[in-house]
Amino acid sequence: MNEVLGKEITIHDILTQVEVNNWQEGVRIAGEILYKNGKVKKEYIEGMIRTIEELGAYAVIAPGVALPHARPEDGALKVGFSVVILKSPVNFGSPNDPVKIIIAFSAPDKTSHLRTLQELALLLSDEEFRAKLMSAKTPEDVIELIKEYSKKK
Repeated sequence: MNEVLGKEITIHDILTQVEVNNWQEGVRIAGEILYKNGKVKKEYIEGMIRTIEELGAYAVIAPGVALPHARPEDGALKVGFSVVILKSPVNFGSPNDPVKIIIAFSAPDKTSHLRTLQELALLLSDEEFRAKLMSAKTPEDVIELIKEYSKKK
C-alpha cells in the first residue's frame, strides 16, 4: 500500500535523537531538512511556525505526533517530507502532547501530496507503529519500520 511513502521519505529526510528546547525549535529542524533537500524556500520554515501560532496546535494529529506544514504559497517547491524523532518530547499545547515525532511536509499545490498523506495517516493510526517510531534510534530504523508496516497495510 505505501509504495508512495517509501519513495517520498529517504534516509536524507530523517533525524533521530534530536534535542530541542521547544516545539518551535523542533519544527525549524524539520523545516531545515526540507530546505536542504530543495523541497522548500527558507521562508517556508517560518510559515510553518506562524501557521501553528495562528491556528493553534492543529498540527498535533495523533498522540505524540505533529505534522507541521504551511501553505504552498509560503515557499513550497516540491512535495517533501522530513521526520524528526526527538530525544525528549515537547509540548505544542495540544491534548495529544507531548510530541516526540515531528513530520514536516511541503506541497506546491493542494493535491499532489494527498496520497502520501493518506498512507502516512494510516500508518500513524497504528498505535504499535507510533510506539516503535518513537523509539527509533537511527534513520535506518525509521526506513525499516515504514517498509515493515507498509507491507501489513
